[in-house]
Amino acid sequence: MVRLVRGDFDQETVYADDPVEVAKRFVAEGARWLHVVDLDGARDPAMRQLDVVAAIVAGVGERASVEVAGGLRDASAVAAALQAGAARAVLGTAALADRALAGRLVASHGADRIIVALDVRDGLAIGHGWEPGTSGPPVEVALTRLADVGVRTFEVTAIDRDGTLDGPDLDLLARLVAQEMGAIIASAGIATLDDLRVVRGLGCAGAIMGRALYEGRLSLPEAIAEAAGPGEGETGRT
Repeated sequence: MVRLVRGDFDQETVYADDPVEVAKRFVAEGARWLHVVDLDGARDPAMRQLDVVAAIVAGVGERASVEVAGGLRDASAVAAALQAGAARAVLGTAALADRALAGRLVASHGADRIIVALDVRDGLAIGHGWEPGTSGPPVEVALTRLADVGVRTFEVTAIDRDGTLDGPDLDLLARLVAQEMGAIIASAGIATLDDLRVVRGLGCAGAIMGRALYEGRLSLPEAIAEAAGPGEGETGRT
C-alpha cells in the first residue's frame, strides 16, 4: 500500500506490501466501502493491476464493496474493472475530457456504478495526473456538465491538501454541496474526527481517508461512527 503527497510519485510512502491483508483488516474494523487507487494504472493504463483488484474483492467477499480508480480512461477499462468485481468505477481525466463518455458509461452501467473524481487546484478541475501547468474548467462548471449527462456522485479532492493531513478544503466542499447536483464525497486532508464531523455537517455524502488510518492517527471504528452520524448506523469508506 502506497500513499502519495499531492499526487507526487516522488513523495510516496509505502505502508504495507500486501493490499489484500490491509483490506481485510479495514473490513474487520467496520469499513463497508474500500477506495482502491491503482497508481501503476494511473501512470500507464497498460500496467493496470486488475489481478490485485480481483484479489481484494475476493478477500473481502460480501462484507464490503470495492471501488476502483486509476487509469480508467475508456469504456473497456471501466468494463474490465467492473468485471474484476469492483462495485464502482471512478473516472477522472476521461470524464473531464469527454463528458459524453461519462454519460454513456452511466447509461450502460448505472449511476450507482460510475463515479467521477473532481481533482481541484485553484478552483479548476484538473486531470492528466495533476501535471504542472495542466488547466481545466472551473470545478462548478465541470460538476454541472457531468451532472447534466447523468453522473450523480462526485469525489472531490483539493490537490494541495492530498496526503497532507492539513484538513479538508471546507469552502470548496460547501460550494459544491450547495449546487445540489449530486452527492459530494470529501477527499484529501482528513485527519481528525472533527474533520469528519464538519464535512458531514456540510452535507457531504461520505469521506475518503487514507494516511490518517495508515499512520494510526484515527481509529477506523470511531471514524465510521462519526461519519455516519447519530442513529445512522456504521457505514464507512477507506
